[in-house]
Amino acid sequence: MDLAIGLVRAARFFYMSQWVMEKSFHNMETSLLLQLIEWRAGMELSSRSQEECNQSLLTRLLQSFGFMVEMLPMLGFRPLYVFKARIFMISTLELLCKTLSSSYYVATDKDWMQLQGKFLLNGSPLRVIIFLEGPPPGTDILINTLVVKHAEKVPTSLRPITKNEAFGVNIIENSNLNDGITGWFPLGGCTLSIGTGSPVELPPMARNSLGLNERLSGCYIIVTNRTDTWMGPAQMISGKLKLDLTYQVSAWVRIGPGSTSHPQIVNVALGIDGNWVNGGQVEFNDERWHEVVGSFRIEKQPSNVMVYVQGPAAGVDLMVAGLRIFPVDRKARFKFLRKQTDEIRKRDVILKFSRSEVIDASGGFVNVKQIQNSFPFGSCITRRSIDNEKLVRFLVTNFNWAVFGNELKWSWTEPQQGNFNYKDVDELLDFCKNHNLEVRGHCIFWEMEYAIQPWVQSLYRSDLITAIQNRLTDLLTRYRGKFRHYDVDNEMLHGSFYKGRLGNDIHAYMFRTSHQLDPSATLFVNDYHIEDGSDVRSSPEEYIRQIVDLQQQGAPIGGIGIQGHIESPVGPVVSSALDKLGTLGLPI
Repeated sequence: MDLAIGLVRAARFFYMSQWVMEKSFHNMETSLLLQLIEWRAGMELSSRSQEECNQSLLTRLLQSFGFMVEMLPMLGFRPLYVFKARIFMISTLELLCKTLSSSYYVATDKDWMQLQGKFLLNGSPLRVIIFLEGPPPGTDILINTLVVKHAEKVPTSLRPITKNEAFGVNIIENSNLNDGITGWFPLGGCTLSIGTGSPVELPPMARNSLGLNERLSGCYIIVTNRTDTWMGPAQMISGKLKLDLTYQVSAWVRIGPGSTSHPQIVNVALGIDGNWVNGGQVEFNDERWHEVVGSFRIEKQPSNVMVYVQGPAAGVDLMVAGLRIFPVDRKARFKFLRKQTDEIRKRDVILKFSRSEVIDASGGFVNVKQIQNSFPFGSCITRRSIDNEKLVRFLVTNFNWAVFGNELKWSWTEPQQGNFNYKDVDELLDFCKNHNLEVRGHCIFWEMEYAIQPWVQSLYRSDLITAIQNRLTDLLTRYRGKFRHYDVDNEMLHGSFYKGRLGNDIHAYMFRTSHQLDPSATLFVNDYHIEDGSDVRSSPEEYIRQIVDLQQQGAPIGGIGIQGHIESPVGPVVSSALDKLGTLGLPI
């Protein structure tokens, strides 16, 4: 449903408001229109406090209509006031609160501000309460209109139509450096010159995408006198990028001699109207040539676009060869994948009919309908989502696996020490069992500090170890045999909360203990940005090193989790990452 609070304003004088309900609100299918009529309360602030006036209004409205407007303090006094609308849905079992607007609205006593948002009801509440909150105590609110109605269905956005696009055509000028540094300029006070002896083959990812045997010139840009990490070769490519196309980035890069004592990061970046866009990065600490690969797309036509190569520490010489940026033909990729699917993942089926009499089936036809999918195909669900009947029908029709959004996480099951909440997990497991859905357990621990509840963060070493042991024992004993998979410690490539406090062997301990408590569950590592080349912390090589290290410590790793957060996927780049991980012989 859409909710629009037409005009909201902070006032210096006291003003009361009354809701008038024009239609009953008894379920999701009934439209609701509320109009707010302003009237001045027959009471003075000098004789009654604002809190008393508000309470009188709240009580009267709640008794009359089941709706209320409420003014709650959130911030200290300031000339700008922040407003937020919420809705309470009261049923026989629970009280749910939804924030209607995804952002805060700032209003003053000078101008009117429109507040609007959306909410979704998964059931039929007994009573609904809509209220405003935000200004500090002593600040009054003026409202002139409130409308609640069914939201218009947003039509599915059509895929952009691309015609005569030059897929695979490099937009970088003088990429092979046959004309020296023409088209290039130094970003910052560094110096550019030309050297020879770089690879003459295209970088592997570019070769896989382009399918060409084009040879490079062997020339490269040498960047010296770098006094900051962002200094490097740059080129303006304004006007060369088109909307809604995926662009692949590929180049050979190398660092100068004597700079390999510490790993260095090299990044291809784009400055698009002053905003930084990651075009790919790579980390290494040797003097060999390495491929940097990435991808990006733009959804708003920019005025100014600059591509530049940056990254090594100040004073480290940088070498760049064969930089290419080209649009990727996704339709051709899908056609290739469909062909691969036909050849690899399909097989012929022979139907044999047996009847006593001979029949002529030459004019007949066979209709085959798939009613079950054995290939694991899953979706994330939440406790609240399974109350939505339409969502449930779609889920059980199209998926055979499920994973819970937040309900299994430690911060959800034990938000305060000793205060356990397994009710949501139990109900979700019952739902999955009733609908024959296999379940992944996400997650036992989470390595990112921002995801860890404050009471865990406050523990000292011995108490933290005890809390980890209790978490493992409580969770895996309670749900032994009910989760097919577990993500043991989520995002270990990006976070270091437990490792930083308890040492390098804590992760292997988590895996070993999990296996002891529930031997039937397959234990996974799980992380993001593994397959898109955008994060050196989580490259396939780094992931492989982490997995091998855990295995050498006795961690029974049974699978590799990849979160798939890819903004601009390029087939060969993703495939290359999967192929590298596949060398470990573990399910992905």
